[in-house]
Amino acid sequence: METTQSKILQPLTNTISTLNLVDIPETRKKALQPLIDFIQAKADTQQEIRLNFICTHNSRRSHLSQVWAQLMAHNFGISNVVCYSGGTEATALFPMVAETLENSGFHIQSLSKGENPVYAIKYAENQHPIVGFSKRFDDAFNPKSNFAAIMTCSQADEGCPFIPGAEKRIPITFEDPKAFDNSPVQAEKYEERSLQIATELGYVFSKIKP
Repeated sequence: METTQSKILQPLTNTISTLNLVDIPETRKKALQPLIDFIQAKADTQQEIRLNFICTHNSRRSHLSQVWAQLMAHNFGISNVVCYSGGTEATALFPMVAETLENSGFHIQSLSKGENPVYAIKYAENQHPIVGFSKRFDDAFNPKSNFAAIMTCSQADEGCPFIPGAEKRIPITFEDPKAFDNSPVQAEKYEERSLQIATELGYVFSKIKP
């Protein structure tokens, strides 16, 4: 399979090379399969693939998922993929998330500060950066129809049983690194969760036949 790795920022290429896409637990592979099926069906019919990653506050896991999914689609040469994120409420993209992504090799630029800062998150030399900020899942910035709603936290999955416009709803939940905020292992735990998300979404896109 031809990839577009050469265009990806070099520090990110280095990070991707360390990910183990093979030894993912079978329980997780089972959880990821509906997303693989959704993406493959769209790819087979050359439709745009819209993925909206949803969590309660759109501050941590949903952003990590959006950013890594967009990168992995590019890495494995899967075109027409547009990734979004949202919450059941808007708060702010947590600063440790931006720092964690930067440490993995993304180029982070602050576009605006304040209670809900906006970031440009760049992963490849000639691709539009991802615009990262906290928003509700039904914000005007997000798609209104023909998308998969990927529920990245159990609270959002349970508390928001209906996502208007979603073609498919897929629960792929991750443990919240927020539990380690202000602890000595905060940075380590955010990196651990980020790399888990990167690995699992890398596995998803590695299974797609363009």
